[in-house]
Amino acid sequence: MKILIAECLHEVCSFNPAPTKYEDFFVNFGDQVLAYHQRGGTEVAGACQVFRERTDMTVIPTFSARGIASGGVIPAADFDRLTSEFLERIRHAGPVNGAYFTLHGAMAAEQESDPEGYLLEESRKILGEKIPIVVSCDLHGILTDRMLQHADLIVPYHTYPHVDFFETGQRAARLLLRCLAGEICPVTAKVEIPALVRGDELITATGIFGRLIGKAQQYERGTNGLAAGYFIGNPFTDVPDLRCYSIVATDNDPGLAQMAAIDLANDFWPHRQKMQAQLLPVDVSVQLASNTPGTVAMVDAADATSSGASGDSNVILRHLIETGYQRRALIPIVDAIAVNVAFAAGVGSTISVNIGGTIDRQRFSPFPITAQVAMLSDGRFRSESYQQEWYSGPTAVLRVGNMTIVTTSRPVHLFDRSLFLAHGQNPRDFDLIVVKSPHCQHHMYAEWCTRLIHVDAPGSTSANLPTLGHTICRRPVYPLDVETEFRPTVKFFSRTAH
Repeated sequence: MKILIAECLHEVCSFNPAPTKYEDFFVNFGDQVLAYHQRGGTEVAGACQVFRERTDMTVIPTFSARGIASGGVIPAADFDRLTSEFLERIRHAGPVNGAYFTLHGAMAAEQESDPEGYLLEESRKILGEKIPIVVSCDLHGILTDRMLQHADLIVPYHTYPHVDFFETGQRAARLLLRCLAGEICPVTAKVEIPALVRGDELITATGIFGRLIGKAQQYERGTNGLAAGYFIGNPFTDVPDLRCYSIVATDNDPGLAQMAAIDLANDFWPHRQKMQAQLLPVDVSVQLASNTPGTVAMVDAADATSSGASGDSNVILRHLIETGYQRRALIPIVDAIAVNVAFAAGVGSTISVNIGGTIDRQRFSPFPITAQVAMLSDGRFRSESYQQEWYSGPTAVLRVGNMTIVTTSRPVHLFDRSLFLAHGQNPRDFDLIVVKSPHCQHHMYAEWCTRLIHVDAPGSTSANLPTLGHTICRRPVYPLDVETEFRPTVKFFSRTAH
């Protein structure tokens, strides 16, 4: 048996003015795909572990594109290059028995609002209608009808922050093997939930959403259950189908799938208001941080590069300096111009330069500083969480009095401490850390910080969702439309059930 593997992972923020280009992806072909995933922890690594248990099975790796960080909408030319390479590799893979795809679900391109659906539709034309295709997706994906029409099964993550990449790959691989053996005839039920959500209650270890996921897992593990969960969307990907969804796949049991999908949706809807972020104004946040002993994490999710923001917000830095904050602070900012000045001057030099406000100029303006260049690097390092290669571009560590600014040339993921640690900055050595991620794994900051303050700062990924300016997603949808009503309606999808 031959199993084809392909992946394309990227999360788009429609409100970030900086487009995501082809060079903003880590792209691998053929055997390079498996080499990229050999350190483990990813969906592909989990799936391959399951496939390796079978001596009668050969894995055919084809193509992998993973965003270096999330970002703005993909231009048409770059999207065409990515998808052409994806599909060309599938076309030249030869006959296969089944396919496993790793997709995100929240991509968007200039002329394609449903890239994942497009890739599945075009792949189906190449591979044929009969072979099973099983897909794993981020639960922040946007679950379109086209995706479900061309996949036999779609398997979402169950955790946020995401710690089940490997396990999701295993779940998907085992289902693909059951499809190949003719053991199951998947039928999937989907219910649209007209809501966008954000905030602490989505943390599955502690929040309301975790309890809802627990029920979905019971359906998945029960009699005739195959896959179940939620797609809560990425509220910053402004596309027509943006909203939340419940999804349940069963073994040729549409009645169970319908009942369970409606049940999950009805359980979710009453909590939509609680599943919004609780934010404090910037000035109040800075004052609170100044008066709090120990280490404070100021969560600037509005500029979260892992959610697609530009990363060049200097709003908190500006407030800290202008209010005379006296303690040690650690702040990440994207500013290629400032980095170039630092490299020209060299380590130990003092430079006068503007910082921030070079990308999202509608929201941020450059802020003048005088800084010492403490460190310079090429910005290549491995992630703390999964040991994958990350790239922040040429990077400079700048010191402005008691402020340490890790200044990168390009956005990089900030959902853990990798950028800081790779540049000699241990967050535990500081009194205040600006965390540009809505939520990190508990041990990253929450476990040891005295307080986490969620700041209502400007930014293209602000959790203050009504301020963003959605124009494309179907309305009404809560909280953009407070009076939104919900009447659960089921859509069924099946390629094999009878």
